[in-house]
Amino acid sequence: MNYFDTELISRGLKASNANQAIKKLGNLLVQGEYVKDTFIENVIKREKEFATGLPLRGKINVAIPHTDFEHVNKPAIAVGILDTPVEFNVMGTPDKLIQVSVVFLLAIKESDRQLKMLKMLAEFFERPELLLKITAALTDEEIVELLSEQLQLSGT
Repeated sequence: MNYFDTELISRGLKASNANQAIKKLGNLLVQGEYVKDTFIENVIKREKEFATGLPLRGKINVAIPHTDFEHVNKPAIAVGILDTPVEFNVMGTPDKLIQVSVVFLLAIKESDRQLKMLKMLAEFFERPELLLKITAALTDEEIVELLSEQLQLSGT
């Protein structure tokens, strides 16, 4: 199963804060009927309790906001490459802030698949050259192709 679609890629995403980035990406998921109307508010609520900003080696930090699968109609991941980084609280250290340049908004339908995807994303993030390729991509298709090659869940 492919979680990525060009309609869910936002290059040059303009957002003044984490919530605005989540709302803009969440709206892409709502418009595509990937998620229920309750999705965005629940992602923002969860982000306050369980921060998802990840400081990475290299120049690009990411965030992987998500919420419970009951707010998801069909699985997908919206990806935002921010025009200017925004602050997210750090996963595991919520009182610390980092500047995030890429947001992966997860809409995964089942908890076991969500855990698998989080693990795969963590492995992906260990390769800064791949994040650089995403941020340097000139088309949404390039981003979808790279992510689809690198992040496939077998048997889904």
